[in-house]
Amino acid sequence: MTASTALAGAWRRVRPRPETAAVFVGLCVLEGAALAAYLATTPVGVTAPRYLLYPFAWVNVAVLAVWRTELAPGERRRRLLAAAAGVAYFLVLAWVGGVVAPSHSAGGVTVYWQLPPGWGPLVVADLGPLRVAPTPYLVGGYVALAYLVAATVVDATASPAGALAGALSCVSCALPVVAAVASSVTGGAVAVGGASAWSYDLSTAAFLLAVGLLVWRPDAAALARLR
Repeated sequence: MTASTALAGAWRRVRPRPETAAVFVGLCVLEGAALAAYLATTPVGVTAPRYLLYPFAWVNVAVLAVWRTELAPGERRRRLLAAAAGVAYFLVLAWVGGVVAPSHSAGGVTVYWQLPPGWGPLVVADLGPLRVAPTPYLVGGYVALAYLVAATVVDATASPAGALAGALSCVSCALPVVAAVASSVTGGAVAVGGASAWSYDLSTAAFLLAVGLLVWRPDAAALARLR
């Protein structure tokens, strides 16, 4: 089988269904309206438009990926294992991504209303030893990744072939973690922090690639056909 045939087969697997396309168009319309309202009512100068669009990329890809991925049927023990893996993965991402961090404040809650759609409204809460800052688009993206990881675990525990595909595709699980760590090192991952010029670009690229691989889940045969 040629590489073009393999790519065509992969496209048939992931190409959007009509209802998926309708959901995507609806999301884009709502997001466009929210962004237009924000720009019309907030006196800000836009010097890097991509930062306004990144949250929409995260949200749209997250919604479509979860929409297209169903948890395979399985016994209760396997589903509990998958749920535990998804929750653990979300907590890791939340920690390294700055959604949850150690608190150095006496306590209190601050709400940032003037942030662009997707970045805000951002609620920053100091809860004892922890500081929680759930940037909306990051939380949505992390939830989607956790769901996809859980779906991969369900498939991986169902059969040896599923385990192989899960092992290969879950290499992508590390991408958002590595990107979040790199973003934190280069300038911080929380919206109210001073991130470096490329930290959000890095985390967005890693997120999109991770979602693509977790949805596709290429097995060894598919990868061999692409060589």
